[in-house]
Amino acid sequence: MTSSNVLLSHPLDALGELRPTRSSERDFPPIARAYVEVTRTAKEQGLLRRAHGFYAAVGAGIVVALAGAIAGSILLGDSWFQLIIAAVLGIIFTQIAFLAHEAAHRQILSTGPANDRLARVLAGSIGMSYSWWDSKHTRHHANPNRVGKDPDIEVDTISFLEEDAVEARGLRRAITKRQGWLFFPLLTLEGLNLHLHSFRHLFSREPVRGRWIELSIIAARFVLLLTPVFLFLPVGMAFAFLGVQFAVFGVYMGASFAPNHKGMPVIAASAKLDFFSKQVRTSRNIRGGWWATSLMGGLNYQVEHHLFPSMARPHLAKASKIVREFCAEHRVPYTETSLWHSYGIVIEYLNRVGLSARDPFECPVSAQYGRAR
Repeated sequence: MTSSNVLLSHPLDALGELRPTRSSERDFPPIARAYVEVTRTAKEQGLLRRAHGFYAAVGAGIVVALAGAIAGSILLGDSWFQLIIAAVLGIIFTQIAFLAHEAAHRQILSTGPANDRLARVLAGSIGMSYSWWDSKHTRHHANPNRVGKDPDIEVDTISFLEEDAVEARGLRRAITKRQGWLFFPLLTLEGLNLHLHSFRHLFSREPVRGRWIELSIIAARFVLLLTPVFLFLPVGMAFAFLGVQFAVFGVYMGASFAPNHKGMPVIAASAKLDFFSKQVRTSRNIRGGWWATSLMGGLNYQVEHHLFPSMARPHLAKASKIVREFCAEHRVPYTETSLWHSYGIVIEYLNRVGLSARDPFECPVSAQYGRAR
């Protein structure tokens, strides 16, 4: 491990070398004070206000798309073209997930309780437990990429830390060795993984707020999805329909969240960092403007989202200009790249971590050296 006051960086760190950061350094108070100023600027420009009209339009668009998919499925009948409808549903469900994420951050409605209720309904409608996800996501926002505190870098088939890769055994070890290349294929199972974690949480013995409400919503969701699929389609086609829907949902979700932090610096468990530096240094923005914002539900402005979690999606682009100037003034690295380049970084990073799971004699050079000895 590194000392308690440093970031754990790696060769793929887009920010360059990260120097030790101490709470007593003279640049900590100015950054802390300046963050108050950048927040004040955002508020003065109206960037912290709600965007009710925008979210009403997005919600209406999703309803229309869902109605169109249902109508298309009815018109197609017993046809393999139903798999196109399945893919469309995977996309629609992901867009609903984006809204659930924004409601959980209290971006949509005027009050916290109203946003919580909306988030619970939206999450349940895609088969996910809101209480499970909210706890996990809150911990992530508090300590992004921090060892032992960010659940998003805990091992779950994929190893995001070298120490986890070293401990991999059996099938997981075989996957870990090539996890970068396998990352996107494995995302086809991410939708099922989310359902599994949700059910495990809701059926656990620990106290769960809104347990029966969530179970009822999720149960209704699966009844409404599975009944017509198996009632009107041949069994083989029905399973293919569900397979495509789950795969598209998983890949779309994973491909939208993965670029945000994967391959960015990892923070030592005991490191001391100010809020602003911690959030900015571990987050990556995706270029693309409005199309990227629509495609990724605002997650393309990950830096701004972590600095202003309750900021509505339409205001993130303007906030990025303020934050970028602030970072330049205070010499805080601000990372932004293209979507495709971010995927390359993620794959390369995961492959580098996965090397820790390989036996040293799997490397041709090491094997040759071993035989020479």
